[in-house]
Amino acid sequence: MSDSTCFLTATEAARRLGVSVKALRLYEQHGLITPVRTSAGWRTYGPVQMKRAGEIAALRSLGLTLAQIRRVLDGGARELGPTLAAQQGLLEARAQDFQDTVAKVRRLRRDLANGADNAPGLQQLVQGQPSSDNPEVAFDLPWPWGGEAFKLHTIHPLTYIIGPLGSGKTRLAKAIATALPGAVFVGIDRLEEEASMAARRRLEMEPQLKSRIDTILVRLVDDGAVASPPLTALLVALEADAKAFVVDMVEQDLDAASQTALLKYLRHRRTDRRPIFMLTRSNAVLDLAALGPGEAIILCPANHSPPTEVAPYPGAPGYETVANCLASPEVRARTQGVIAWRPEVA
Repeated sequence: MSDSTCFLTATEAARRLGVSVKALRLYEQHGLITPVRTSAGWRTYGPVQMKRAGEIAALRSLGLTLAQIRRVLDGGARELGPTLAAQQGLLEARAQDFQDTVAKVRRLRRDLANGADNAPGLQQLVQGQPSSDNPEVAFDLPWPWGGEAFKLHTIHPLTYIIGPLGSGKTRLAKAIATALPGAVFVGIDRLEEEASMAARRRLEMEPQLKSRIDTILVRLVDDGAVASPPLTALLVALEADAKAFVVDMVEQDLDAASQTALLKYLRHRRTDRRPIFMLTRSNAVLDLAALGPGEAIILCPANHSPPTEVAPYPGAPGYETVANCLASPEVRARTQGVIAWRPEVA
């Protein structure tokens, strides 16, 4: 029997592996497999290539990315355990999200069935606000407001706080951090040298934390982020012992690709579901077209009327104001040092 009979064409190999020819090409493009070329230049797959492709396909069936698979194949059992642990956490978090969504749909259907008077409005459907009047957090608004009562009926996994310059959004964020039990405020000072050194020392002293941060950074870099001290400082801050986080200008000192990758991680891949409130004016962070049921927007109007939740669809009250407050990361970088000034009272 000729040795050539041991080699399969791309179509034959794909059929035997249960994948597409396109998938084999993708494995090749990422350097995971190298087919043997015939004298005419056709790709063929021998026993070595088929074994490797089978391992890749098996790992892909677990939901691993090609970048993760590369690390597993290069590192063997040493990499497989931590990678599977991270994937399990991600899948469990997604399963919980599905369960929460099913429960929400079931509740909304029940409310609709009980009659029109009890049916939730469109804004409730979009934002996931329950009909209960018991707020999760309530306080009197600080200056520049006049002490009006402020209530949040639902604490979402991700909440964006937005408003024009001088609207009071930072003061609102700090008030939320104070009123919400177990919450911490993550300020811009996380980027200062002293705070950065403290974050580095913490990583050196806590190997498990360093391993988690390294895993997250690899995911972010795979999605286009640039590993940088500001990104690391933010990730370390979000690993603090707290029940919720309120982050001042989450996009600060991050480029556009890093902002996009960060939000993809926070939205879809984060296994830790502790609520995060984020001040932002970047359209790479707050993508109005991408908001899901576990996200909310709080707008601080320029005229200092009380902050309100804004539904993420065109035509909703406040939607256009939110859209006008957002700018590209490049524009945000040019206006980074601009602050609102409160005059001294005579």
